[in-house]
Amino acid sequence: MKALILALTLIFGTGFAYSQKYAYIDSDYILSNLPEYTDAKAKLDKLADRWTKDIEKRYEILKQKKDNFAREEVLLPSEERKKRMEEIDKLETEAMEMQKTRFGVTGDYFSKRQELIKPIQDKVYDAMQTVASKRNYSFVFDKANQSNLIYADDKYDISESVLKELQKN
Repeated sequence: MKALILALTLIFGTGFAYSQKYAYIDSDYILSNLPEYTDAKAKLDKLADRWTKDIEKRYEILKQKKDNFAREEVLLPSEERKKRMEEIDKLETEAMEMQKTRFGVTGDYFSKRQELIKPIQDKVYDAMQTVASKRNYSFVFDKANQSNLIYADDKYDISESVLKELQKN
């Protein structure tokens, strides 16, 4: 009796596993073939470069002030020394605050990325979901973005189908 139950479990269990259909996409490939993504990424990169240069300038000024202070510290009266140290601390705080404002978790870069790129990624997701539904895929993996997908046969790649679905809209 136990053998019969075990055999039935194996038959139905393996039958269920074989009824699953799998596919994968390469979201990097899909996004790189979308002109609106390329444009949005270029805008975002341009902003990031400008912000990075601004922050680097602040740190250069800060380094100059620290170097000058280190050379002159011995010669300065205690009040002037204290005043310059406070100025350096203030500049350092401002530089770190600017860096946090621009590139922090809730910073300008993150907000701008959400504004420019997230809608495009949502469109890709919707198109992938449409393709997966039409073809009855149970699972769709993403080959890009630090995926754990080590190997996949090209015949299971539905990236081109997702691109075609995106072009329909």
